[in-house]
Amino acid sequence: MPIETTPVLADAHSAHRAHGAQSPQSAHGAQGTHGAYGAGPAPDADLVAVPFGPGPTAPAPAPWLESPVPVDALLAHYEAKGEPGEVVEVPTVRDGGGVRRVLFYGVGDGSAAALRKAGAAVARRAKGRASLSVVVPSEGDVAALAEGALLAAYAFTVGNGRSKPVGEIVFVGGDERDLKRGEAVARAAALARDLVNTPSSVKTPAWLAEQAKAVAAGSGLDVRVWEESELGEFGGIRAVGQGSISPPCLVQLSYTPDNPRAHVVLVGKGITFDTGGLSLKPTEGMKAMKTDMAGGAAVIAAMSALAAFDAPVRVTGLVACAENSISGSAQRPGDVITQYGGRTVEVLNTDAEGRLVLADALAYAHAELDPDVVIDVATLTGAAKVALGVNLGALYATDESLAADLVAAGEAGGERLWRMPLVEDYRAMLDSDVADLANVDRRMSGAAGSIAAALFLREFTGGRPWAHLDIAGPARAASDEGEITKGGTGFGVRLLLRYLTTASRARTTT
Repeated sequence: MPIETTPVLADAHSAHRAHGAQSPQSAHGAQGTHGAYGAGPAPDADLVAVPFGPGPTAPAPAPWLESPVPVDALLAHYEAKGEPGEVVEVPTVRDGGGVRRVLFYGVGDGSAAALRKAGAAVARRAKGRASLSVVVPSEGDVAALAEGALLAAYAFTVGNGRSKPVGEIVFVGGDERDLKRGEAVARAAALARDLVNTPSSVKTPAWLAEQAKAVAAGSGLDVRVWEESELGEFGGIRAVGQGSISPPCLVQLSYTPDNPRAHVVLVGKGITFDTGGLSLKPTEGMKAMKTDMAGGAAVIAAMSALAAFDAPVRVTGLVACAENSISGSAQRPGDVITQYGGRTVEVLNTDAEGRLVLADALAYAHAELDPDVVIDVATLTGAAKVALGVNLGALYATDESLAADLVAAGEAGGERLWRMPLVEDYRAMLDSDVADLANVDRRMSGAAGSIAAALFLREFTGGRPWAHLDIAGPARAASDEGEITKGGTGFGVRLLLRYLTTASRARTTT
């Protein structure tokens, strides 16, 4: 029997005055969140959070903000500066007697980054509480506030677990549409986290395909899955998966709006567990490998929200799913495989398997889907993590506008990218004596590993505008920080949604 896992995203409400009266509505979703719109803060909330900015200006008086000490004096006493992430907790008098705890939270300059950090700080301060009522600032990117608070309140447990985030968050004031937009982004990122955090004892390639089907059914997407005998031409996916008792598959999700401006293909690495194959990883290197499908999770999750945001571009998502295992049928170092489209590859290292499954999907996209833009997302190389750490994703691109748009989307969405070079001189490292190319540097030096992997993938893009996001660092977190929760981070979902939906920068390239 598979073990039972429990994803948790705090219940989210937004309180909004509509025509002077309460207007309850519901917005049930995959994470169990829902929304209700009312006129004021929840009177029985365990905590109320009130914003304040830099300088001497104190929060406006409110009937539920009664304190024997003036608020500005309290903030001065605590030397509060109003910086994002700053939280000052004080007791105040509750209506009808008793004491309520109020969190004064700094909003800084009101930017998306500041309010995302502020939302995360108050949600973490409310950990274990039944409810938190957050008064929304009158200015600034309130969508980011909601996004940060909800993502910081995310938890994933197996069995009973120990993590107990705040049970409910009520947003008071602010524009309802902006708050719902922030909640929708948080839902999508939380879905990616759920997929990444699920143990590999549950998460087989077939299971991941079933989750994609469920997302398609709930989001109005078309779906197709290639399984076993249908994978005949996809030599990379078959080779990587042939050592596992769980067969590989290829998932295609399709979103098509009216009069799409362009066609974007997203390709995600879906390695549901990576032993390294016969080029076996050490035990420590395997412990986080249930997360090696984080790129595929980002693609599925981003696709799930496209209709909600009325994305103006056609988007096809491809997730190449396999388990890289060891057995008598596993591929061997020195094997030569034929990728989709006919190109041959000498497999010198079976632990460089992600690029093999991605190559099939990229070649298929070029040959059959005629995209204007192709973007792949993968936890591809430890070298990218060595180069950039855990806070930045590595970006490689063949198109300057595409690269600039993705960097901008990452900055605005809180998922930063750093442009890396496609060094042409290094392409010769992938030459093979027996095949069209090798899957790693034939000298086995290990130098420039992330660049070499990107150059390998470029070979299968057909010269189309293409970007590769190596998210091996930021896809996983060792601890809670800001809106990031330990485990899978959902990295890539927010930047992809912003790229695909903001006016859209995904434009036809001529």
